[in-house]
Amino acid sequence: MAAQQPPGSSPCRKAHASRSRRHLLWPAMAAGLGVIMIYHSFDDVADGKVPPPPTAAMAPAMPSMPQEVLGSHAPPLPAPQGDGPAILRSVPTRLRIPSLAVNAPFTELALGADSRLNAPPPNDSNLVGWFKDGVTPGERGTAIVAGHVDTKTGPAVFLQLQYVKPGSTVDITRADGSVATFKVDSVETFKKAKFPDQRVYADTPSAQLRLITCGGTYDKKAKDYEDNVVVFAHLDSSKKG
Repeated sequence: MAAQQPPGSSPCRKAHASRSRRHLLWPAMAAGLGVIMIYHSFDDVADGKVPPPPTAAMAPAMPSMPQEVLGSHAPPLPAPQGDGPAILRSVPTRLRIPSLAVNAPFTELALGADSRLNAPPPNDSNLVGWFKDGVTPGERGTAIVAGHVDTKTGPAVFLQLQYVKPGSTVDITRADGSVATFKVDSVETFKKAKFPDQRVYADTPSAQLRLITCGGTYDKKAKDYEDNVVVFAHLDSSKKG
């Protein structure tokens, strides 16, 4: 992506700079992003923090063998060719997934004092978070959006995220009045212990979107889900709202 990305694994378990500056920041961040582990449960909600990134010198090499993929329920669409469309930076304000009847406002996610990504507030079940120090949805690069699958009070905004199908659309309204429409390429489930951070967070020349939540079996002892569900999508079109 063209900006600093959240380190580590998200919400179940940082400001605008020129594009050239963000590209300089990215190589040191990419290999250490880890899983955005979204920590939340019916019983309790953890802090939703993620581990800090290693420096570029300490960053682990990309694995030579493919990461384990669990629960992918449909074949991915062909990857878009070339750089594709992109729009200028503008803060997201609302996310809609028509096929899931999702219609939720955004909140900004930032790094906490421990350099870990904070989760969306656990007391609002219909709220999604956007990593505010990354690219905005529609810019070139990879925009990160996270949401809870459930909270203390019950089901939450991304409860059915695993069921969205390739070819479905995700509409993001932005502060400048534009609406960025993303097309889903694939929906995949990863073990948190084997989360493919490079694949999910890596910089891209095209405008990409990742929607992330928890999935899989709920571990009552750890008060966390074992997996993460990740939606991979690319910008298909944009229009003025």
